[in-house]
Amino acid sequence: MPNRRLVTRRQALWLSLGTLTSIGAIATAKAGYQSNQIESLDHSKRNFKVTTYTPLKKRAAAKGIIYGAAIRRGLLEENPKLAASFAQQCGILVPEWELKWNFLRPTPNKFDFTASDWLAKFARTHGMLYRGHTLVWHDALPKWFKEVVNRRNAEKVFVEHITTVAKHYAGQMHSWDVVNEAIETRDKRSDGLKNTPWLKFLGPDYIELAFRVAAQADPKALLVYNDTALEYNTPRDEARRNAVLKLLERLKSRGTPIHAFGIQSHLWATEKRFNPKVLRKFLADVASLGLKILVTELDVTDQDLPKDPKIRDRAVAAAYENYLSVVLDEKAVIAVLNWGFSDRDSWIAQYAPRKDNAPVRPLPFDSNLKPKLAWYAIARAFDRASKR
Repeated sequence: MPNRRLVTRRQALWLSLGTLTSIGAIATAKAGYQSNQIESLDHSKRNFKVTTYTPLKKRAAAKGIIYGAAIRRGLLEENPKLAASFAQQCGILVPEWELKWNFLRPTPNKFDFTASDWLAKFARTHGMLYRGHTLVWHDALPKWFKEVVNRRNAEKVFVEHITTVAKHYAGQMHSWDVVNEAIETRDKRSDGLKNTPWLKFLGPDYIELAFRVAAQADPKALLVYNDTALEYNTPRDEARRNAVLKLLERLKSRGTPIHAFGIQSHLWATEKRFNPKVLRKFLADVASLGLKILVTELDVTDQDLPKDPKIRDRAVAAAYENYLSVVLDEKAVIAVLNWGFSDRDSWIAQYAPRKDNAPVRPLPFDSNLKPKLAWYAIARAFDRASKR
């Protein structure tokens, strides 16, 4: 996931967030619910109808699944309506930026937990689980990294960071993405690993080291390896799936304290190379290693679809339902998290914008926090899933 520093935002009173305007959130959601019930019946052969408006976290929990989303502190502070909707719908919160190296480490000798602590308090206040993303990721290194870190001190810096951050939240985290996106088959290594600074300085065992250090610092958290571009029946995704499986097998064979695998699930509404059988087998192979599975960064890019929002929303919803109907067949899947909550604040607007400059619509809630057909698709997938 790309990462940007938050611009300083107007601070809202904590009390106003602690007593969220839940009535307004429910009224807004129900209005959208009624509107989309009509749309789902009138505009297509595919019917996304659900019988009741029950928040996604409750639908998921009824099946032993956790539902939640990534969010940024500034968004919740600025917008009490968003905060109310988020608390109503989500059972777990993951900071979108605030736990990445370049956010936590303004200097080599300073850790700044202000923003991530705020989010942890928000989660506690509203009865949500808290999830950490991420302890190790090569794309979120601070500017000082290149000047400071070298072969002589890399292990010290690496271990210090994981230990400090994981200990700071010890006992508070549901799960940690310990290592993120370590695979890149296009780098042509026999083990499939990406040529990152950590690989250069520490060698391939840096992944195992990260898990062992994290386990020592926070023995209660679920420790997760998280990766992307695994969902489709393409040569690249197939190669990545094979490399991920080999990595997981290697870690398990060495007694590494890894508990789960995170499949990011950044989907494309126009991608037709989706093979349920292939994906089911991959997930079953992961589960056979004794690992739980989390869908960690779910969204659906609507690039190259027609501009008409109704057409786009239906295609996006279909992608959600098709994907989740397969993924939730695997009982090792214990969580589904959207990467973002409403369309207005999706990272896709900056990193995969539409060519016609129309606002992107990749998430379950629109810019006004009304549930879209994507919400219904997710709700139906939870309703149809077997109990864990």
